[in-house]
Amino acid sequence: MSNLEEKRTKLVRWVTVEDEYAGQRIDNFLLAQLKGVPRSRIYSMMRKGEVRVNKGRVKASYRILTGDCIRIPPVRVAERTEPNVPMRLINELEASVLYEDERLLILNKPSGIAVHGGSGLSWGVIEALRASATKRHYLELVHRLDRDTSGCLMLAKRRSALRALHEQLRGTCIKKRYLALVKGDWPVADKRITYPLRKNMLKSGERLVRVADDGKAAITLFEPRQRFVKATLMQVDVITGRTHQIRVHAAHHGFPLAGDNKYGDAEFDAELKQMGLKRLFLHAFELHLLHPFTNEKIHIRAPLPAPLKLLLKRLEN
Repeated sequence: MSNLEEKRTKLVRWVTVEDEYAGQRIDNFLLAQLKGVPRSRIYSMMRKGEVRVNKGRVKASYRILTGDCIRIPPVRVAERTEPNVPMRLINELEASVLYEDERLLILNKPSGIAVHGGSGLSWGVIEALRASATKRHYLELVHRLDRDTSGCLMLAKRRSALRALHEQLRGTCIKKRYLALVKGDWPVADKRITYPLRKNMLKSGERLVRVADDGKAAITLFEPRQRFVKATLMQVDVITGRTHQIRVHAAHHGFPLAGDNKYGDAEFDAELKQMGLKRLFLHAFELHLLHPFTNEKIHIRAPLPAPLKLLLKRLEN
């Protein structure tokens, strides 16, 4: 064996699959193991037989099993610069944790913070928590909230928990409830809104959702909780999880959300801005789910942020 071959052999990694990764596709597993390596390079390694499972070749669609021994060849990984997350944000998010155990973390996400980096943002909630001094072996978003929406956000601390929670999201086990302030006096009878929604991408990269006959089915349940002179505080249950679903359903029905600079009413928002509203009035205040390991019922509530409470008091007066 030449010195070069001997050096390359020493750089080969052998990884034994743990329980939490069982069932994952081998290509996705490799992408996580070799962060920064292009997907095309991963598939090339597999075609050439450089990647082996239990000393044999497998296809990219192969789902790994607990105890599988995976050969990962030496590969140049592009250097990644870690996002420079402000310590103030990290501390704010750690102080916003509503529930945490070895498998699940539920956060009261502040408004104005994206759940992840991208589209010009170098960091979001997930990057900030990964940069925290509170080390967590595994951390992935279970679902998403719009940047301007606050409230309950779930993150998985085990891959097995992520799979279980995604299964619950596809069914009816998880209930997500919001508080929203809308313009006008919402009729009691109009509880179930079912306009189909279609997502469009503008040239700028901005997402815009419209009601369209050929859109995806969407169901939102609205219930008035408190009425004011020009607005109604609504309790909103989301049955399907479409992008901007609550905002578009409410606006198309004639009752746009307060502080919504994309689908809202500019004149209404200007009035509320004078009363102190500086954000979208949409808050994920309640979450019902089954624990991904014990199956115990979990009920979490995220308190309404102080600026939104203050606005409601001013509207009462």
